Amino acid sequence: MKLSDKIGAHISLHPFYTFEFFPPRTDQGFENLISRISRLSTLNPIAISVTWGAGGSTKDRSLDLAGLTQSEYGIDTILHLTCTNMLPGMVDDALRAAKARGIQNILALRGDPPRGQEHWTPIDSRFTSGLDLVKYIRSSPEFSSHFCIGVAAYPEGHPDNDSDEEGSLDILKQKVDAGADFIVTQLFYDSDRFICWVKKVRSRGITAHIIPGVMPIQTYSSFLRVIKLCGAQVPPEIMADLDTIRHDDQLVKEYGVRLAVDIIRNITAAGFVSGIHFCTLNLEKSVQLVLENLQWVDGSPVVRNKLIADSPAPLIHPPLPRSDLVVTPSNATATAEIALTSKSTSEIEPPGRGELNSAATWDDFPNGRFGDYKSPAFGAQDQWGGLGINVHAVQPHWGDPTTVEELTELFQAYLDSKVSTTPFSSLPLSSESETILDSLKKLTSKGLWTVCSQPAIENVSSTDEVFGWGPRGGFVSQKGFVEFFAEERIVDQIEQKIQKEGNGWVHFFAANFQGECRTNVPEGGRNAVTWGVFPGQEIVQTTIIERESFLTWKDEAFSIWAEWTSFYAPDSPQRTLLDKVRKERWLVSIVHHDFKRTDALWSFLLNEGDHL
Repeated sequence: MKLSDKIGAHISLHPFYTFEFFPPRTDQGFENLISRISRLSTLNPIAISVTWGAGGSTKDRSLDLAGLTQSEYGIDTILHLTCTNMLPGMVDDALRAAKARGIQNILALRGDPPRGQEHWTPIDSRFTSGLDLVKYIRSSPEFSSHFCIGVAAYPEGHPDNDSDEEGSLDILKQKVDAGADFIVTQLFYDSDRFICWVKKVRSRGITAHIIPGVMPIQTYSSFLRVIKLCGAQVPPEIMADLDTIRHDDQLVKEYGVRLAVDIIRNITAAGFVSGIHFCTLNLEKSVQLVLENLQWVDGSPVVRNKLIADSPAPLIHPPLPRSDLVVTPSNATATAEIALTSKSTSEIEPPGRGELNSAATWDDFPNGRFGDYKSPAFGAQDQWGGLGINVHAVQPHWGDPTTVEELTELFQAYLDSKVSTTPFSSLPLSSESETILDSLKKLTSKGLWTVCSQPAIENVSSTDEVFGWGPRGGFVSQKGFVEFFAEERIVDQIEQKIQKEGNGWVHFFAANFQGECRTNVPEGGRNAVTWGVFPGQEIVQTTIIERESFLTWKDEAFSIWAEWTSFYAPDSPQRTLLDKVRKERWLVSIVHHDFKRTDALWSFLLNEGDHL
């Protein structure tokens, strides 16, 4: 059913809502997301939406996911469609595929810049913006009447667009005038500013439904990444609130729920919007809690105070017959028995709490590419499911390297805090990494370009300023590990050293662009390298290194080299060097399991007798 028709037919005491998902990176994550969507569908969203990855990178998985939810699960689905990397004919193919799957709703977008281009440039000259997609669909006899079309809007300005607010409003009006039926906004955290923007939109004569995008904060680090990527303006008081609890993931998540509730109440009370679009990040608990706190979920209980009768003695002022405002020992027992006997088998949690028995929360604190590869949120560092690392523009401080030595100097400069980013690190060096800085510098000076690492720690307070995470009152531990790019001869030496001297304490993965992979991790082995113990909880493992997640990251890492390479002209010395590095270097990940010795990993790798 078309979203515009569903909105028009929506009759409820509360506004409607939609959920946004992105195609997971792994097959296991895809399967688990289907189950998650099925559970969330019981909250009765008016529709769900499925994103189209940056550069059109997930188009097949996007169509598969949207087709499943629409045709097999009967959930009205909005398919995102972008102009990015769409060769002539691909837009028609995507629209036909959507139509064949029964999808009637399209969110027409320009999309993020393709890899290797500083600014967005079209591949098919007919499609340079979301406006062109709207015009094309509406002009096509094949698609015009079939699809309901949505477009994007940016209340705080498009992060890649230099036009002012008036110019952005002009573009939005053109898209609606061309045939768009509804508007989905970029996420925001300043509700007052959003309300002012809506008033300006309406003053332009734009009457299409506006559906504000809301993303409950999941973790402090992911929040910082997302607001940087989308350019959201965050009120100072919110940043101050988060700063005081940034080391407690549970408190941050709870704050994120309360903040989302406050924002939604504020914007819906103003009377300018009739629905909300939730960016779920492929997680479910926060969205569910937001809806429960708003009492928007159908059947949300209305809690009323009850009079407790301690004994079966007659009440002085008895209530009306069959009143549910009094609870006595006898009727409490009867109520409990009825509830248990009438509860369906699927609702009763069996003994033990494995992943299936805590399906809504087992991956509540995903850790990007280091999380559980079975999680629908695995690998996500931004709201669209990406890793949050994109070389959309070569930074001046990276230089224009033409030699291996110049690349080594760049990675060294990052460790020396002379540069704030590299193509593989979008944020400055963390305080945690600074505790092993000397070891990282020694490795990098030998041509082992480090891209990720962590020190070994044992039972540090969860509130520790440097290493702490999770709820208060807990203790966290982690094994030392490091990842770097190295020449094949170095990989050979490391593999031999681990075989001779590792004694079972050291595990490694190494892979190259061609797809070769070496490891001493047993088949199906999974190394938890960060974990925490907290009151009232099972042990929480936030960082896991295993084959599936490593190979997923390997593909992304070598695509970053390719992206960086593409900025330079063919046959240029820079392009020649970077392409050679991409084809010849290996990505290596090493874990030392003795977390009780802080120097275990580094003394193993940097033994004076070795010549790495």
